[in-house]
Amino acid sequence: MQTALLPALRATSAGQEAERILRACVHCGFCTATCPTYQLLGDELDGPRGRIYQIKQVLEGHAPSRITQLHLDRCLLCRSCETTCPSGVQYGRLLEIGRELVDAQVSRPWRDRLLRQLLLRLIPHPRRVAALVKLANRLRFLLPNALARRIPRPKPDALPAPSGAHILLMLGGCVQAAFRPETNAAAGRVFGRLGIGLREVPGCCGAAAYHLGDRAGGLATVRRNIDAWWPLLEAGAEGMLINASGCGAFVKTYGDLLRGNSRYEEKAQKIAALARDPGEVLQQADLRSLGKPGQGCAIAFQSPCSLQHGQQLSGLVESLLTRLGFQLTPVPDAHLCCGSGGTYALLQPKLADQLRRRKLQALSQGKPDWIATANIGCQHHLGEKAPVPVLHWLELLDRRLRQT
Repeated sequence: MQTALLPALRATSAGQEAERILRACVHCGFCTATCPTYQLLGDELDGPRGRIYQIKQVLEGHAPSRITQLHLDRCLLCRSCETTCPSGVQYGRLLEIGRELVDAQVSRPWRDRLLRQLLLRLIPHPRRVAALVKLANRLRFLLPNALARRIPRPKPDALPAPSGAHILLMLGGCVQAAFRPETNAAAGRVFGRLGIGLREVPGCCGAAAYHLGDRAGGLATVRRNIDAWWPLLEAGAEGMLINASGCGAFVKTYGDLLRGNSRYEEKAQKIAALARDPGEVLQQADLRSLGKPGQGCAIAFQSPCSLQHGQQLSGLVESLLTRLGFQLTPVPDAHLCCGSGGTYALLQPKLADQLRRRKLQALSQGKPDWIATANIGCQHHLGEKAPVPVLHWLELLDRRLRQT
């Protein structure tokens, strides 16, 4: 694609990166076939190709409008288009650059600003999220049924003390720690059976603030995490396990996020290289001692976008579950997003609900006993309306192992 970026933008690192990405795009349109919002809305401007064109216009000096902002906001950042693109266009990074430019020129409606500020003050802070969940559960009887169904019922679950020949750090997370502490506890028991100890490190990965537009706050969290994790890695921890695939996808970009930072770049690249999804670790482990705990259990696996597109680990968890005896039911259009998208379900609830209905229809087609997933956002979003229980796949595996 030919470009004519404003000279002032072309002189910046972000402008140079955007121009490189734009020039890789050949406008073939393959991406539109796998874009969830384009499938729902049928509008070229609500698909990757149309959004790329709008960002290009802004970079070339055209003034964006609230409509431009809305089209960019409607993107889930699922990155399905990146998996499809034959030219390797880094659409996700281009969208981040485009959103930052547009947000600097277009003021949002006050309700949108207020909601985003509330989310920024809440989500990246696990203690605040946990306190709100606790209060909401106490007041559940006063709330409308539709709202009450959205409130999680976390169950305290102790993480086993780390022991074994290998020790990994495990990210506590923000929403996951408050909504579903059972996930990390289940991971501790599963990995403990294989001689791998998990040491939980609390906190948020930084993705929530970064993707809500507070890039400075998100990067500050990244730097704090590196300062906290680095001594533990130097002391012998062999890597970083991240059970929420959305967090995992973000931590794996730490090296890119801090490129050029003389103090943090090298450490960020090392941590990104040591970040592991549970499936990556178990793929290398000897699972024979676990037996076939999944026999007789039919499940539909919902592969989060952050796992299959963000981390490019499509099919990995499914193959592990099959090895462990689970019967995987068919899921049509498994590449499409469920509508969770981090905070997307809160910022774009109508579109998120439509995507959830489509996803639940696909997941239910094979009449599974359970729906398994790999990300807390997807788990909670689907679980609100799913006809069968929705669990993180490590929780489901842990339950089956404890029954044998």
